[in-house]
Amino acid sequence: MNKITINGGIPLFGEIKVSGSKNAALPLIFATLLTNGKSVFYNVPDIGDVRVAIDIISDLGAGVEFASNRLTIDTSAVSYKPPNPALVSKIRASTYLIGASLARFGIAEVGEFGGCNFDLRPIDFHIKAAMSLGAKMYKGNLVTDGLKGAKIHLEKPSVGATVNSLIMSAAAEGVTEIYGFAKEPHILSLIDYLSKAGLSINISEEKITVKKAPIHPIEYTIIGDMVEASSYIIAGLITNGEILVSGFKTYELDSFFSILHSMGYALDIGRNYVAVNPSKNSQRITSTVITASPYPGFPTDIQPLIAPLLASNNGGQIIDTVWVNRFGYLKSLADFGMRYSEFHGGVNIEKSTLSCAVTRAIDLRGGMSCIIAALSLRGKSEILSPELVLRGYDSLPEKLNALGADVKLVNI
Repeated sequence: MNKITINGGIPLFGEIKVSGSKNAALPLIFATLLTNGKSVFYNVPDIGDVRVAIDIISDLGAGVEFASNRLTIDTSAVSYKPPNPALVSKIRASTYLIGASLARFGIAEVGEFGGCNFDLRPIDFHIKAAMSLGAKMYKGNLVTDGLKGAKIHLEKPSVGATVNSLIMSAAAEGVTEIYGFAKEPHILSLIDYLSKAGLSINISEEKITVKKAPIHPIEYTIIGDMVEASSYIIAGLITNGEILVSGFKTYELDSFFSILHSMGYALDIGRNYVAVNPSKNSQRITSTVITASPYPGFPTDIQPLIAPLLASNNGGQIIDTVWVNRFGYLKSLADFGMRYSEFHGGVNIEKSTLSCAVTRAIDLRGGMSCIIAALSLRGKSEILSPELVLRGYDSLPEKLNALGADVKLVNI
């Protein structure tokens, strides 16, 4: 068992480059099952979720090499086997094995999948998409003797179901049209990858059109992680620090920057960097209302991260239309003294006087919100179950310490 100790109250100072996107890397790892040969990815984050995805692919017989953020996957010798429950139960992205396994082997076991347990996360959209392409359910498995192009209508813009729809469509004979798809940057990254790998694919505001074509292994660079970028920007603001965060496409965070502007924060925003300078900030007296919604709306992954910043300023309200029950992390922040009241689909956060605490991370982003709170507080705090946070942040203690923080990962 580990914990993270934080001696906070230190303004962060310096430059930091974000790692590759977790949410972009994971679909690409599973999409390599569409190819036969050696794929190479650069800027791959060395995080828990990626390591588990690699283990899942390796368990199918893929040859894998991963070092210095360079990942090579050789799918020449893969063969079907029921997924290892001990692996797929660890990450939500294991659901991508549904589409990838159907596309490559014609069979996919439908079982229990892992990930942060912050809300009900059914896979019915994934199954309906597969069945739209001709797959059948048989003894707990989706099976097909060949996927056929069709129209897929997603009832809501589910990222996971969109990923699986794209992967399956790549193997479906004829033309497939996907409606109601998610538009997050990591979805566009998957589309870009598939296109460069040889797939005939077009995207409009209304639909994604896919026409089957031979797909070959390629070299591809993972985009920067916008959620990691937002984490460090908030950490810089809450500690009254002066930092420059680079390595990502800033337009992906327009909705986030709009909220910060409404809170009185003035940022220097370039094409691939953001500079935080406390001398430019003039906080507003009024509280802030944030509504998390599908991209390009305010990201649901960022709403837990910004909660400590609201509490340390003038409070506010967070509504989450993506995951209406994604507020369990507030119990951990309450250990720091955060005052709040929940309602269905949202929370009112009061202006609060926070103090150091010992608490437990209950999920990835909620755990990072506790670290952000601890960074702002003079004295020592401890975050238990840090492995949940390290699922999504490459070299987190090292990066924070490079900015002057005092963060340690401790074995207990």
